[in-house]
Amino acid sequence: MNEYIESAVAQFHTLLEEQLARTGRMENAAPAKDFTALPVVTIGVIDGDGIGPIISRQSTRVLEALLKDEIASGSIVLKPIEGLTIENRLAKGEAVPKDVLAEVKKCDVLLKGPTETPKGGTMESANVTLRRELDLYANVRPVSVPDQGIDWIFFRENTEGEYVLGSRGVEIPGKLCMDFKVTTLPGTKRIARAAFEYAKNNGKKSVAIVTKANIMKKTDGRFSEICHEVAAEYPGIEAEDWYIDIMTAKLVDTRVRSRFQVFLLPNLYGDIITDEAAQLQGGVGTAGSANLGDQYAMFEAIHGSAPRMIETGRGDYANPSSLLRAASMLLRHIARGNKAAVLDAALDAVPHDGDTAQGFADRLIAEIGRRL
Repeated sequence: MNEYIESAVAQFHTLLEEQLARTGRMENAAPAKDFTALPVVTIGVIDGDGIGPIISRQSTRVLEALLKDEIASGSIVLKPIEGLTIENRLAKGEAVPKDVLAEVKKCDVLLKGPTETPKGGTMESANVTLRRELDLYANVRPVSVPDQGIDWIFFRENTEGEYVLGSRGVEIPGKLCMDFKVTTLPGTKRIARAAFEYAKNNGKKSVAIVTKANIMKKTDGRFSEICHEVAAEYPGIEAEDWYIDIMTAKLVDTRVRSRFQVFLLPNLYGDIITDEAAQLQGGVGTAGSANLGDQYAMFEAIHGSAPRMIETGRGDYANPSSLLRAASMLLRHIARGNKAAVLDAALDAVPHDGDTAQGFADRLIAEIGRRL
């Protein structure tokens, strides 16, 4: 048994050194890129797995219709990124193959279809790898149900928590397993500042800080403390502490849920609660997601690759709405808010009535043509 303990201690020592080095890199990061001032914007398009290529193909057609003049002039480039498939990743034994990552880093922003994560083993999610490699620290997900008074936006810390070391826990066979959760000062400060800056710039008066700080006292406790330190720089915006368990209940409580505006959460809780919130909007197929960093940004659907749809021959009927909502967020991020408004209006006007992804995109492109 001692050899297992010694091995675990050595592994933990390595993890501590790596995380301290990562903290140092955050503290000495380069100035943020101004995405709104780029003379040429390169949008990388990643198909993904399962229904990913189907909805990505149709989303690309929609973007080509919206941006045809800028694509023709060369101020916007749509760049296909090949190779981020489950088959290629398993064959190379890499969550994101090195050659694929090199192509990704030639882009400014990404529009990404869903990718499959292998069950078991040690290969981590492609999303987790991309978020870490591109330092996409803010996962931003809006949810809107106007007739119910719901206008929420979630700021989920995207590079720490349980996910940063999710495939590198310790196991003593036949006895126990342990995973690790990481909270850093610079990592928490930057997600907190993103949330409070959004609140300040958009007239929001409250930010709900959602943790389990009464139980996870070191990590969640410190996350809450740091968020309140940042909140002190934003007078007029109330910072409220909520525990994740009661917040999941409050989101479905019709008496109080309309009072919430901005949510600020660590990684795991944000992953879970944003799916619950999206379900209130009509399901995960209706919601887009932004992953923002200082040098890169990635926009994606929040649902998975839907392998059952492929297995049952229904893949062509996948709904691209979630990826298209993400495309709208992408357009706003690169200062094409007018084009994003056209896309949002078209999505609101053209319901997905169970037709094929291509048929839906055809109707959407026709609607966009009427609005341009």
